[in-house]
Amino acid sequence: MSRTDLADHATLMEEVRVVRRAGLLRLRELSLPALSALAEARGGPPARGRHPVEALLREAVAGLGGGSLQSAAEYTFGLTPGTRDWAPADRRSRAAQEYGVSVERFRKHHEVVIFGEVVDGVLRAAQEPTGLPLPVPAARPGVPRPGARPDVPPSHRTLRVRVAGRHRAVVLHVHCVSLLRDVDAVVSPVNTHFVLPAAYKSSVAAMLRQAAARLSPSGDVLADPVHDELVRWAADRGLDGRAARPGTVAVTGAGALADQGVRLLLHAAVAVPRRGTNDYDVHPDDVTRAVTQVFARLAEERPRHQPPLRSVALPLLGAGRGGLAPGESLRALWAAVEAETARDPRWAVHLVVRDHDNADLVERMLTGHVSPPPTAVPRPGASR
Repeated sequence: MSRTDLADHATLMEEVRVVRRAGLLRLRELSLPALSALAEARGGPPARGRHPVEALLREAVAGLGGGSLQSAAEYTFGLTPGTRDWAPADRRSRAAQEYGVSVERFRKHHEVVIFGEVVDGVLRAAQEPTGLPLPVPAARPGVPRPGARPDVPPSHRTLRVRVAGRHRAVVLHVHCVSLLRDVDAVVSPVNTHFVLPAAYKSSVAAMLRQAAARLSPSGDVLADPVHDELVRWAADRGLDGRAARPGTVAVTGAGALADQGVRLLLHAAVAVPRRGTNDYDVHPDDVTRAVTQVFARLAEERPRHQPPLRSVALPLLGAGRGGLAPGESLRALWAAVEAETARDPRWAVHLVVRDHDNADLVERMLTGHVSPPPTAVPRPGASR
């Protein structure tokens, strides 16, 4: 790296891959300029005489918040006790078991996610105070100063939220809802007639319908399973042409989303069509009622699935065409989430928003602050 270069995300991703392939025992043989510069900037003596890059990786992985993500990352890099000398294929195989997926699926998806999360953690760890001031680089195109939002901010945040006197981890996804992976159940806001929007539209329900459809190699729709299941559900309950009570929740399969680890969709009727218009009304009380019903339906479904259901993702219900302000939607849904997770803390809660402004709002409302985004860190000695 040159005098003013910072460790960019892509470079760090590649070096993290190198470490995975080579293993910790060969760290001293590897050329890892970006990771080494961050470890040097981190400062302080390596813990227990470890290589500085290993110490940095351990700190990054320790900050992943537990669960399958952290366990799989520990096996991936040989950080779990007794795995330092394992072959790369053995480490990958054991990490895949943490998610209950094939080695090939783990390699193509989960491992890539792990690399990204570890790199984000490395950048955060490198900025933690260690008694040595970190120099601030001169501004240059494409490289933010520490504390400034990076060009490509992270798409996942783990929030520590206080519920019933205890801190819980809530994963905040900042991307399209159809990109969710390995979340057991996803909540989809619908109108009280349970009529789905066309798959080409941009609403949460439309994107989930599109993602769940089975397509031909040329992109033609071969099956529209979520739409078909929801039509049957409404007919079985005599709702043909009639509106259900706001807050009613229907459960369907996930169609092609099952390939992404999603097992159920829960359709929450929160949007009441406004007669004679294309608009909807959403009342906060209906959002709270719907989320309460979501957890009731999940509790019914849990014993029917192996392994049992444990995670659910919720968008900001009613904050689109429904007209609710994002903060109002969050307050309404969180009232139910807080009550239900206090009663049954086994549920892992995910929230999903489309942009970082709403993500900042969610984080601020649930935690009282917004975490500074990770930024690249310069080498010691760079000019201020």
